Amino acid sequence: MIHNKKEFYGGAGLLIAFFVVLFFMFQPIYHGHNAMEYLDNLYNSISKGSVEYAPALKKETSQYSALNVDLTMTYDSDVEAKQSTMLFSTVGITAEQKGKTLHVSGSLGAILDATLTDCDAMYHNKGDILQAKYSMDPRRAMFNWWNTLKLMDKELKAQGEFEAAKVTNTVEKKGVEAAYNYYKVEPIHISEKPGLVIFSLAFYVFYTLWYGFAILFLFEGWGLRLSH
Repeated sequence: MIHNKKEFYGGAGLLIAFFVVLFFMFQPIYHGHNAMEYLDNLYNSISKGSVEYAPALKKETSQYSALNVDLTMTYDSDVEAKQSTMLFSTVGITAEQKGKTLHVSGSLGAILDATLTDCDAMYHNKGDILQAKYSMDPRRAMFNWWNTLKLMDKELKAQGEFEAAKVTNTVEKKGVEAAYNYYKVEPIHISEKPGLVIFSLAFYVFYTLWYGFAILFLFEGWGLRLSH
C-alpha cells in the first residue's frame, strides 16, 4: 500500500512534529499568553508605534485658526447631539442643540486642535483625561468626535470649503480613528525589537514550508502523484 516507506514515514514524522510544536505554541507560556497572542500584541504595538499623527496634524491644522465656520449638523439621536455639545463647550465653541440637530459656530482650527488634543491623550492611553473632561467613557467621547467630524466634512463640502473639509477628514482618519482603534495598546517602534521581528517572520516562512513538505512527502510516499 505504501510506495516509498522512507518518504512516507519521514513525512508523517514531520507532520507529527509540526502539530507538537503547534500544541506548545498555543500554551500560555508567556505571562498567561500563548505565542499567537503574544505576537498579535507585539505587532499591534509596532503598528501603533508608526501612527502617532496628532503632533504633526496640529501643525497642519493651526493655519485654520482664523477660519470661522457656521455648521448645522443632524445626528442619529438626541443623545449623540447632547454628548457632542460637550465636546465643543470645553473649548469655547458655540454649540446649540435642538433635538438631533446641533448648530456650531467658531474657529475650525480650535475645533480640530481640541480633537487632536483628545486624540493625543487616547494615543498615550490616558483615557482618564477624557473621562474627567466629558464625564463619559473615553471611547464614547472619541466616537462622538469621529461622528462629528464626518458631519462637519459633509457640511463644509456643501458650503464649498473643500480644503477645510479635506483637513477635517484627515484628522478624522489619521487622528480619531487611530486613537480609538489603538486605545490601551502600548506603542513600540520596530527598532526596539528587531531580532524578535526578524525571528518571527523567518519562523513563519519556515513553519509554512515545514507543513508543506510534510504533506508532500507523506502523499508521495503513499504513491499519490500528479500526472498529465
